[in-house]
Amino acid sequence: MTPDELVAAAIEVAEEGMSHGELPIGAVVETGGRIVGRAFTQDVTAGRRLVHADLLAMTAADQELGWRERPHPVRLAVNLEPCLMCLGAAMALKVTEIYYGLESPADGGSTIARAWPTSPDLPWYTAPAMTGGIHRARVRDQFRRYCAQATDSGFRRWARTLVDLPDHPPTES
Repeated sequence: MTPDELVAAAIEVAEEGMSHGELPIGAVVETGGRIVGRAFTQDVTAGRRLVHADLLAMTAADQELGWRERPHPVRLAVNLEPCLMCLGAAMALKVTEIYYGLESPADGGSTIARAWPTSPDLPWYTAPAMTGGIHRARVRDQFRRYCAQATDSGFRRWARTLVDLPDHPPTES
């Protein structure tokens, strides 16, 4: 699957979550051309905080893949840039690439991933390559629609900051 197809699949999962009253955040995990985990954020449904889409999708993938050797790279696609917690989970799962649609300036992990050092003590615990901006306008539209229908809350106020991002992502220096 191409990065475009993977992020599009994550956007579809986010739509499903939004139809359940959740923030429009969706994720898929793929290996060998097969999606082995998919989830949307479930803060409202579960009434908990550690139920991010990416974390839930990776947990499902981990249950599917187990400890066995993986013949193909494991890739994560999310419509929103993974937070630091989800970046750490991706490293533990040995995700090699992350694709996302919209940056998350308040908590996104891509800056940390770029600077993450590889340790000789845990050479497999490395930050995945991260590519953002895939279907960015579609993701901003998801958050725009969420803000238009959601009641006032911390989630809605945070989502509004994503809608108000500039039309073009910042360039890396």
